[in-house]
Formats: sequence, structure tokens, C-alpha cells
Amino acid sequence: MAENLIISDGNKEQQYQTLLPQIAALVAGETDSVANMANVAAALKQTFDFFWVGFYVVKGETLVLAPFQGPLACTRIRYGKGVCGTAWKEARTQVVPDVEQFPGHIACSSDSKSEIVVPLLKGDEVIGVLDIDSDQLNSFDETDARYLEEVCRTLVATSGTE
Repeated sequence: MAENLIISDGNKEQQYQTLLPQIAALVAGETDSVANMANVAAALKQTFDFFWVGFYVVKGETLVLAPFQGPLACTRIRYGKGVCGTAWKEARTQVVPDVEQFPGHIACSSDSKSEIVVPLLKGDEVIGVLDIDSDQLNSFDETDARYLEEVCRTLVATSGTE
């Protein structure tokens, strides 16, 4: 699928419900993890106009920047550091309403105000994270967490995400 994305005019949940099958179609049959991460980041950015959307992949004891949409980003994040490193260490989604209140937050951009980070899980192993930043406070909630976790499961299940 390389056509135009259909974006719902409804509420956040309706937008995710419209987007999920499109993401599944985007990654279906494509085993290249870089290509799939790139298309998923673009689809999320286009649908929700988030400030920054991207992936980091685990390489040794570091998260390394992978495909993203938005301004320049931190290239490497250490295990347990910042929101991304914490999501990796704890193997669970981090919803941060105000990044200034998160102990050890890494400010890749001073414009980032809130953040959600979802681990990419292959079995019990974290192989990467999906990181989304907003330039507004309190942008993310349990609706985002639930649907973005589904996006990540779809991505890992259908590609060779390393």
C-alpha cells in the first residue's frame, strides 16, 4: 500500500481505529524493518501532526536513532536514561504529561513538552522503542498508550525488526 492515508475527522480513538488497519496494510508482506518503521512514523505524523515521531533500536547497551519524522533528534540514548531508556529498562509504556517533571529527561528539543514512549517487544525482549513528542503539555493518555502498543505489536509481528 503506497496510496494516500485516510485520516478520520473523529476523536482520537476514531483516528486510531481508522489508522490501525492502514498501518497493518502498510507493513504487510514487507520484512525490512527500516522501511516499516519509516512508513509507520510517517503515518503517525501525518494522522496526528505530532511534533516528533520516531524509533530507536537497541544496539548493545544503547538505543540508536532509527527512522523518524520531525526535527533533529538525539542519536544515542543509554539504557535506563531519559524516557526512552526508562521504557526500555522497564519494558513498559511511559506516558509523560510534562517532560520537565520526568527525572533525568533528555531534552533533544526544548520545544518538546510531553512524551509517550512505547517499547517494541519481541517476546519479553525490548528490541526498540517508539518515541512520540508533543510541543503541548498533557498530549498523551491511556488511549494513545493502548493504540500505540497495538501499532508496535503489528510492526514487530510483520517485519524483521531487529
